[in-house]
Parts: sequence; C-alpha cells; structure tokens
Amino acid sequence: MQARKRLTATLAAGALAAGLAAPALAATYVYVSNAEDGELTTYTMQADGTLQPGPKVAVAKVVMPMTVSPDKRYLYAVSRFKPFSVYTYSINKGSGALTQIGTAPTADSFPYISLDKTGRWLLGASYGGHLISVNAVGRDGKVAEKPTQVIPVGRNAHSIRVDASNKYAYVPTLGTDAIFQFKFDAKTGMLSSNTPAVAMMKAGTGPRHFVTSNDNKFLYLLNEMAGTVTTMALDGKTGLLTEVGTVSGLAPDSKLVPGFPRGAVGAPGGPPPRDTSNDIWSADIHLTPNGKFLYISERTGSTINALSVDEATGKLAWQSATPTETGPRGFRIDPKGRYMVVTGEKSQNISVYAIDQGNGSLKSVGQYPTGKGANWVEIVSFD
Repeated sequence: MQARKRLTATLAAGALAAGLAAPALAATYVYVSNAEDGELTTYTMQADGTLQPGPKVAVAKVVMPMTVSPDKRYLYAVSRFKPFSVYTYSINKGSGALTQIGTAPTADSFPYISLDKTGRWLLGASYGGHLISVNAVGRDGKVAEKPTQVIPVGRNAHSIRVDASNKYAYVPTLGTDAIFQFKFDAKTGMLSSNTPAVAMMKAGTGPRHFVTSNDNKFLYLLNEMAGTVTTMALDGKTGLLTEVGTVSGLAPDSKLVPGFPRGAVGAPGGPPPRDTSNDIWSADIHLTPNGKFLYISERTGSTINALSVDEATGKLAWQSATPTETGPRGFRIDPKGRYMVVTGEKSQNISVYAIDQGNGSLKSVGQYPTGKGANWVEIVSFD
C-alpha cells in the first residue's frame, strides 16, 4: 500500500513538473517571415513572454507579408520573387506546426496582404504595380488561382485593409500621398470606389500602413517618410475619412529628417541613389487590444515608439522610444496585449518586450535567433 502511494506521488510530481515546463493550454504561436532565407521561423510563446524556438519552414525566395484567417486555421505567406505567389498553410492548434496545403499566383509583387472579416477574400496591395487585387478563398483555406478583381490605384500602394464593419476598405498610396476609399461587398468580394474615391494627405508624407480603433470610429495612419501618425475620423454610415489631426511618432529630440520614396523590391528603376542615412523611414503600426497605446517602428534609428491614445477623441501623444533590432520593418502585439515581438531586416534576431500596462513603455523579455531579412510577424493564440 505504501509503495503504491509513493508511486502515485512520484507520478503526480512528474506530471506537475511536466506541466510547468510545457506551454500553457492557451497556446500562443509566433511566426516570422525571413525574406533572404525564404523561410518562416516558428516559436511557441510561454506565459512569461519568452519564446521556445520551433521548426523552420521553407517557403520561397523573398517571402514577406503574411496574414492569418479569422478562425486561426490558416496562415498565408507571399513571395515577392517571380513567379509572385501566395502560399497557404494549415495551423496545428496543438503544436503550432505549419503544413502547406496550397499555392496560387498573385497579380503582382505584394508587400501587404490581408483578409476580410469572413476570411473568404484575400486582399493584396502592390507597391511596384500600383494596384490592388481580390482573390476568393475557399472553405478549405485555398486561394483561388484567378483574382476576382485587379484595380489600378495611385502610385506605390502599400497596404489594404477592411474596417471593423467589413463594409469598407482603404488603400494608402505612398507615392501619391493619398488614401483610396472603397466600398466592399463581402458576399461577392467586389470593391467599388466610394465618393469621393480619394482622401488626400499632406504632400511628401508617404502614407503606408494603418489600423482602426476598437470602436471603428477612427483610423490611425502611419506616414512612412514623415514619421507622423494621422488620426482620421471614420464615418460608419458612409465609410468616408476626415482628418482629425497629425502628430509626430518620433522623439522630440530626433535628428532624423523627412525621407523620400524608395524603389520596390524586385522592381526595376526607382529613385536615383542618394544618402538615406538620416532619412525618416517608418514601417509598421499596431494598437494594443485595449486601445490605450499605439506603436510605430522606425527603421533608420531602429526604434519602437509608443503613443498614448485618447479613445474618445482619437488624439495621440508621443510617450517613449525603445531601441530595438536593426531596421524594424515589422512587429506584432499578442492578442492579450502583454507582449510585443519585433523583427529587424538587418538583424538575424527578434526581440520580445513586455508592455507596461500603465504607460505603454517596453521592457526586454528576450532575444531569439531568426533568419536573414526578417520583416513580418504574426501571432496566433488559442484561448
């Protein structure tokens, strides 16, 4: 009897130890695309924000933008090397492992893709092609071979996303300092120009990426070449945008100066060579899930900048800057708003930071190896 009790206690202790060493049941997985290696690196995020490296997944040359389906079943990754393609991966809920289940051509080289709220439509923006496209997505997660639409827009389309209502879509065009405004039909996947079709921004600012507020009343637009963030009021009845105000996303003592558009990856031509060592070169923008803090990355100075958000008015105020990986093109905040993962195009490491819930400042959690040309992060959490 005593021997059986000792055995039971030993097994219980072992199970407890194993539980402490294993990821929490609400597993969180991190995926990073590495353009120069043509691979995705995978990680499991532990409860304290540390990462457990997983397997590398070979995709294709110049793999860059990614997006995840609303039901978290599929991850999509785009190669910007000819033939331009999108790769579909199923996500294993238990392990986070990726399994390729399909590939399809894209209309051009895309630096940005997203899905509508139903997950049935893949939207893409082409910087070098000056266009956007829509492809149907099947119930099996596979992207249709032919696009439903290909629409010319302004020069250097840099992103495309729908709003929270799934009725409207927006496309910042860096080269023409504009945001194209579309109506979106989720039943057919068709985009149609709103009226007016374009909201103009200040010349030379270079609108790039954006996010919408949790209540869908505001759109926060990152301007690549000015390092500013513009708050736009979003009319829920019409989908039209109206500028509320613009603030600098960089530290008041920053010595960087406004930049100029740069050539597209894989595209011939582009602006002539010039010294860009002191140019503002902003990249990515994300909002915490609670809507209190907004962050932007700036590549020349290699910083992540925190701004506070007045949720009632949409007004922003710069808070702090954190040095990070060299050339931080992409970063992501975990779904609970506790941690941030940052990549650097000129770094072969990624960094994880804990987010101070009071003032939005960042504290280093750890640094982990990744591949060459790291540029995009996706985080998937199964609650």
